[in-house]
Amino acid sequence: MNILFLDWPCFGRTDFLNFFSERHDSVTLFSHADYELRKSDSFLAALYSVLENQQFDFCFSYNFFPLMATACYKCNIKYVSFVYDSPQVKLYSYTVTYPTNYIFLFDSSLVTQFQKEGVSTFYYMPLPVNADRIHSLLQKPYDSARLSADVSFVGSLYNENHNLYDSLQDISSYTKGYLDAIMQAQSHVYGYDFLEECLTPAITAELQNATHYQKNPDGVESLSFIFSDYYLCRKLTSMERINILTDVASHFPLKIFTPNKNYVIPNASNMGAADYLAETPYIFHDSKINLNITLRSIKSGIPLRCMEIMSCGGFLLTNFQSDFFKHFVAGEDFVYFESNDDMLQKIDYYLTHEKERTSIAESGYQKVIKNHSYETIFQQIFNIIG
Repeated sequence: MNILFLDWPCFGRTDFLNFFSERHDSVTLFSHADYELRKSDSFLAALYSVLENQQFDFCFSYNFFPLMATACYKCNIKYVSFVYDSPQVKLYSYTVTYPTNYIFLFDSSLVTQFQKEGVSTFYYMPLPVNADRIHSLLQKPYDSARLSADVSFVGSLYNENHNLYDSLQDISSYTKGYLDAIMQAQSHVYGYDFLEECLTPAITAELQNATHYQKNPDGVESLSFIFSDYYLCRKLTSMERINILTDVASHFPLKIFTPNKNYVIPNASNMGAADYLAETPYIFHDSKINLNITLRSIKSGIPLRCMEIMSCGGFLLTNFQSDFFKHFVAGEDFVYFESNDDMLQKIDYYLTHEKERTSIAESGYQKVIKNHSYETIFQQIFNIIG
């Protein structure tokens, strides 16, 4: 097939290009400085020039970009986008309605939401993993002392300087208390998200005044979505991760690999950021227990971190996410926790029951390499786009 690939610095770039290369597809790389903008005559002119002079079966990008959607629609070329970011406000651009779009989301609840609104260009698809690359990497020497752990967590604590919630300055004490209260309530519930529906018109108006947020001209995103998913969900995730990791470290040896290398969680070893390609596979493979604490804006989907933990043969202990049950069996392929106490009990159990732990890790690994490889996932995509 002939494919135009929007080239931008996403972490999945190498895996996608290798997959297309192994299939012997012809791939044309297209890059432009304005790829993230909603409006750019320069981007469109450059892309039109390529599309009008070459024949492509489809255009592809990792994440959805309105300018790509516009160009493909004008030239009547299929646009396939595989979205891994959550939240992604670009999905609320009217350009998602173009019939040339095939937008694949790893969060089934979000797909359902768009389909209920009558938008038929969205499809559910779990994220793929490149098990071959990971297997090859695991054959090479590595720093076992740094990357091995009894319990490990890889990810952001969302307490860096750009945390949007902490930047809110000009809001009333009532609103601050109200927001803190609904986040505290949400922290006790997985499987149903109510933050957005708790944001009343008066609260969202005050937040808009405080942030001066303006909707995108081509967007239909609600203010409640922006403030719940970009402000509250990230803050709540930060609170949850710090709280959970503090509890774990008070009972078990814990290593955290996080960009905020100076943040101290008592009794935990902060190893700083892990290199995504060169280090994380070893961490996932050599940790007895890999913790996942999902970003709250991911409503039901399986985070890429979880798929990669299993693709490395690692044991996964995660919070509840309903999409797991579409593909895996709890207690057989992975383990989930329902509360901090439940999590601590399961860590204690699986640290001391090695045979069960390794059996679960092996079962998860076998299902991932069979059902979630690039080959398998893209065969489903090709069937959908025809």
